[in-house]
Amino acid sequence: MTRTPLSRKTAMALPVGRLRPLALALSCALLAACTTVGPDYREPPKVNVGSGWTLPLASEADSAELAHWWTALGDPVLDRLIGTALAQNLDLRQAMARIDEARALRDRVAGDRLPTASVGASVNRRRQSENGPLPIGSIPGLDATQTIYDAGFDAAWEADLFGAKRRALEGASARLEATEIEAQGVRMRIVAEVARTWFTAVGAEHELQAQQASLDTLQQTLELVRLRYSLGDAAAADVDTAYAQWAALNALLPDIEARKRAAVLSLGVLLGATPERELALLAGPFTPITLQMLPVGARADILRRRPDVLAAERGLAASTADIGVATAELFPKLSIGLGGGFQALSAGDWFDPSSTRFSILPLISWRVFDGGRVRAEIRAREAAEQRAALAYEQAVLSALGDAERALGDYQAGLDTAERRRTALDAARASHGHARARYTAGDIPLVELLAAERSLHEAESSAARAETSAAIQLVALYKALGGGWDAPATTPASAATSARDPAMKP
Repeated sequence: MTRTPLSRKTAMALPVGRLRPLALALSCALLAACTTVGPDYREPPKVNVGSGWTLPLASEADSAELAHWWTALGDPVLDRLIGTALAQNLDLRQAMARIDEARALRDRVAGDRLPTASVGASVNRRRQSENGPLPIGSIPGLDATQTIYDAGFDAAWEADLFGAKRRALEGASARLEATEIEAQGVRMRIVAEVARTWFTAVGAEHELQAQQASLDTLQQTLELVRLRYSLGDAAAADVDTAYAQWAALNALLPDIEARKRAAVLSLGVLLGATPERELALLAGPFTPITLQMLPVGARADILRRRPDVLAAERGLAASTADIGVATAELFPKLSIGLGGGFQALSAGDWFDPSSTRFSILPLISWRVFDGGRVRAEIRAREAAEQRAALAYEQAVLSALGDAERALGDYQAGLDTAERRRTALDAARASHGHARARYTAGDIPLVELLAAERSLHEAESSAARAETSAAIQLVALYKALGGGWDAPATTPASAATSARDPAMKP
C-alpha cells in the first residue's frame, strides 16, 4: 500500500491559513468523483413455479387465513397453548435476541459513515536527559524537569468516495431483514409443533376412548359367555377364550396413556416451562379435531409467505452488496484528521489563547499493488452472489415441493379417515348382527369374537386415521407458510427499499 500523507509535523509547521484552502481543494476534488461501485441489487431471477396446483384439493379461487390458522379449528385449549408458546418459548426468544444482535451490527456499520471524535486532558510531569539529543543544559531558561498541561480533541473521518460504506450498510440491512424473517420461521415452526403435539395428545385420548369402548364390548361378551356357561350352553374353553381376548385388549391401554402423557409433557417444554406445567390437560376436555378442505390460493403465493424463501432473497441482496464493498478496495481512500486544544507548561497559562494548538491531516491511500488479493476477493464475492442466487432458486423449488407433498398427504389423510369411518360403521352393524345371532344360539362364540375383533380394529384404525389427518393438516399449514403475518411487499419492492439506507430505521 502506498500512502502520500502530509505528516503531522509538516502540518503543524505550516500556517493554518495555508492548510485550510489546501485541504478544502483536495476534499472537493475527491468528493466530486464520489460514486458507488459494484452491482446494484436487482429482483431475483425468475423461477418457474408451474401453472398451478397438481391436486384438485387445492382451490386457487380462495385463500385461507394462514397467519392465525389455528383459530379456525375452534379449540380454546389450542388457542391458549399457542398464545403462551409465542410469548414464552425459548427458541423464539433466542430468535428475538438474534434480531437484536443483527440490528446492533447494522447500527455499527451505519456508524462507520460518520466522523469519530474524542476529547481528553492530561497533566504530564517529566524530566529529560541533559545529555540527550536536545542540549537541555545549554538552553538558558529551559528546565530539564517540566510539567505539561494538555487538553484538546481529535476527530477523524473517512470519505466514502466509492460507496464501500454504503454497500456495507446495504448488506448489513439485508442481513438484519433476513434474521427478522428467520425469526418468523421459528415462530411458524413453534406454532406447528405445539399444534402437532396437542393433536397427538387429543388423538391418543380418542384412541383410548375407542379402545375402552371395545373393551366394554368384550366385557359384555365375557359376561354373556359366563352366563351361558352357568346355564350349560357354553364350554369352559369359551369362557377362557373370551377372557383372553379381553385381557389382550386391556394390555394395550397403558401404552396409549403413556403416549398421551408424553405429548402433554412435551407441551410444557414448548411453552418455555417445566414439563409438568400442563399435566392438568390429561383430565380433559378434548375438543374433537376439525378436518376440512383447505382453500390455499395460487401456488405462487408461497413465495411471499414462506420465511425460508424470503430469507434466501435477503441473503442474495446481502451478497450483492458485498461485491461493492470488495470492489471499492480497488480505488483510493481519503481520510481527514483534525486535532486541537490547549498546551502549556504552566497551569495558569493552560487555557490562554496563546496556548492553543491545531492540526489538520488529510491522508490519501491507494492499494497500488497487493498481489491480486483485492481482485481475488471480488471474484470470491461474485461467486458467493451466484451461490446465493442458486440457494434462492433452491428454496423456491423446495417450498413448492413441500407444499405439494403436504397437499397430497392431507388429501390421502382425509380420504383414509373417510374410509375408516365407513369401515367402522360396517363393523358396528356386523357386530350387532353377530351378537344378536349368538344370543339366539344361531352362531358359535368364535364368530362373535371375530366380529368383535373386526369392530375393535375398525375403531382403533378410525381414531388413528383422524389423528394422522390432523397432523397432516398442521404440516400443510406449515408448508404453505402459515403461522405468521407475511409482508405485503414483494421481493422486488423489498430490494428497492434495501438499496436506500434512508428508508431504514
